Amino acid sequence: MNPPVADPGPREPRCRRPAPATSVLRLDLEGWTLRALPPRGRIDWHDHARHQLIYPSRGVLEVSTGAGAWVVPPHRAVWIPATVPHSHRAYGPTEMRTLLFEPEVNPLRLDQPTVLAVTPLLREVIVALTDDTGLTGRQRHNLETVALDQLCRVESLALRLPAPADPRLRDLTALLADDPADRRTLAELGRAVGASERTLSRLFREQTGMTFPQWRGQLRLHHSLTLLAGGASVTEAAAASGFRSPSAFIEAFRQAFGVTPGRYASGSGRP
Repeated sequence: MNPPVADPGPREPRCRRPAPATSVLRLDLEGWTLRALPPRGRIDWHDHARHQLIYPSRGVLEVSTGAGAWVVPPHRAVWIPATVPHSHRAYGPTEMRTLLFEPEVNPLRLDQPTVLAVTPLLREVIVALTDDTGLTGRQRHNLETVALDQLCRVESLALRLPAPADPRLRDLTALLADDPADRRTLAELGRAVGASERTLSRLFREQTGMTFPQWRGQLRLHHSLTLLAGGASVTEAAAASGFRSPSAFIEAFRQAFGVTPGRYASGSGRP
């Protein structure tokens, strides 16, 4: 059973997403799945009894939990552990390919969503499992074995945007999610939310594991990916995401994703 795609509605600020309800819908998927999501298509809060490996072969997928958000560009994958409540939002036309694993099968021993690099072999295995309905049981089993072997070799990627718990930090991060290009300093933002720069700096490190500049940089990269998926130019994405210049954006993007935003947007690069 596939969860319904919610009406995209108005754009939601990333840091103001509602927490999952106390009672979360349990969705039991049957086998490997391939699903198309429209731009800004949203799948509301739910969980699964089995682990999921989700691979967007097109578009950008954002996965949210109560602890934060993970952005998943094309040709990356995200591991979502069993029983973790989560929601999805697509940016750009998105193809979501999903592999399922029993609760006892956790090759990376992950207990929270994690974005993963995808080897060329793992990519082809995922596509084969989700595309080819004519596979025999033995062929499918062999491909599943290869997928598990490849998962033991992949690299986890730091593409999480942590969600803080302190109400002052939540107000501050919501301001920046509304406008990632906001150039106010931490001291200036502190005056808007009623906290000192020193207090906010300490809370960022304690609650997100990042400094404020690191968190803001991650937010801007997340935002730029969604803009590029929607057809924005590199210059437009750089300005709207708050980078000082297109060249600064290109360098930050290349360091984070291993490819320039221009190559990524054209589809000739695989971040």
